[in-house]
Amino acid sequence: MTAARDGIDAVLRDRGLRRSTPEHTARSLLLGAAASATLEGDPVEADDLAAGAGGPTARASLQLSGQLLGLMTTWERAPVQAIARIHALAAAGSVRAESLGRPANPEGVARLGALAQDLSRPTEAPALVVAALVHAEILAARAFGSHDGVVARAAERLVLVSRGIDPASVTVPEAAHAVSPRGYAQNVGEYLEGGTHAWLLYAAEAYTRAAELSPVAR
Repeated sequence: MTAARDGIDAVLRDRGLRRSTPEHTARSLLLGAAASATLEGDPVEADDLAAGAGGPTARASLQLSGQLLGLMTTWERAPVQAIARIHALAAAGSVRAESLGRPANPEGVARLGALAQDLSRPTEAPALVVAALVHAEILAARAFGSHDGVVARAAERLVLVSRGIDPASVTVPEAAHAVSPRGYAQNVGEYLEGGTHAWLLYAAEAYTRAAELSPVAR
């Protein structure tokens, strides 16, 4: 994780992010939306998505990308509420309106509650570890029964911003996961079987790749 943090810092150049612009952030969010939708089974290229292409999940992911950073205050105060809102945006047009943002799995709700409690406690864990575990725990909870992957990847991005790793949100973790969908799925499966160490090793590599895929690095 230290090496991954160094890789991110090398791309961002300094903590002042002098090279980043709102356009970089917007482009990163667009790339992330396209990658997340692709991983969810609605493949689309970023420029095509911006032009209106893609199925319901892709279009909802684009809408989510435009509102995600606005959920930062809610995320820091009430993570479960933010997660519900993310699902409502991510699943719009794909599930019934009454199911948007409403968990369908009681065990998953309990797991999200436990995650929120963990996030409220002080920790010495590196922020990248927190981001990786938030991602994996939301996937493991399967609280909504649809679009849990989109929700997990969006929450991961929020952690990277809120914990100071990528305050301008210009890295693209979703695209890093989409480089190898099979590898991503395999590592998620490892985590679900108790392979936390393997997941964290995978995540460290993904965060390094996320920095390399940043619009700032182009």
